[in-house]
Amino acid sequence: MTDTRLLPVPDGLQGLRLDVAMSRLFGFSRTAAADLIDAGQVTLDGTAVPRSAKVRGGEWLEVSLPAAEVAAVEPEPVDGLVVLHDDADIVVVDKPVGVAAHPSPGWTGPTVLSGLAAMGYRLATSGAAERQGIVHRLDAGTTGAMVVAKSERAYSLLKLAFKERTVDKRYSALVQGHPDPSRGTIDAPIGRHLSADYKFAVVSVASGGRPSVTHYETDEAFRGATLLDVHLETGRTHQIRVHTAAVRHPCVGDLTYGADPTLARRLGLTRQWLHARELGFTHPGSGEQVRYRSPYPADLQHALDVLRGES
Repeated sequence: MTDTRLLPVPDGLQGLRLDVAMSRLFGFSRTAAADLIDAGQVTLDGTAVPRSAKVRGGEWLEVSLPAAEVAAVEPEPVDGLVVLHDDADIVVVDKPVGVAAHPSPGWTGPTVLSGLAAMGYRLATSGAAERQGIVHRLDAGTTGAMVVAKSERAYSLLKLAFKERTVDKRYSALVQGHPDPSRGTIDAPIGRHLSADYKFAVVSVASGGRPSVTHYETDEAFRGATLLDVHLETGRTHQIRVHTAAVRHPCVGDLTYGADPTLARRLGLTRQWLHARELGFTHPGSGEQVRYRSPYPADLQHALDVLRGES
């Protein structure tokens, strides 16, 4: 018995060999991935390719997995996971810090999917078993509004909406210093960091960078920091974190991308100050425009209160 998986290649795997990308996606060895490819059980955009082929973000990867390789999402209650909206097609959650969107190789912490499973939710079965219903993701260290598909129609329409950039994604980001201009656009391609595999960076298109556009404007200025209202035109992995760091105004608390650890400690932050504040899209069931909002969590609000007190 086999289990067929059809899913888009994540942007974060752009430029990797097919066998390496599969190993990271499904959590088995590179040798096992190569065996599946050699056996004709893997296609990219409907075409069989060699194991050495380089994958591109957004390509459709279809894999026929042996039953033994199929991993199920185990129900696990997730502290702080709040349902903002629920209907027959979608469930919108307020994701807390330290929670990944779905299971992945190397991640042993809680996930949105395991938390929803523990609440008794049945999600769309499209996509890989460990990512069913997932149409977009937030970093484990980023909080805020996230939509998950419950019906197959919702999954297809929302995946298309994110791909065509018709979803309105609004973030709040507290960055170091004062960006100049105070309102603008950062248009710079993003790809995997050339020397640190766990990071991303602004890199040329020739080196695997993908077009990435971030719009921002100043919401509130403090002494030494600025609260930005951020609108994402694209949705690359770590996009806001990479773009703000690239213009020398990293998110406060984001030590991975060069933030000042002293400032982070003073504000009581143990992660980047970044929050998915609003999510707007066409409802896949009703066709109406809907918008869901997430309030600032306690740690981010505390940091703002400290800065406002000093100012």
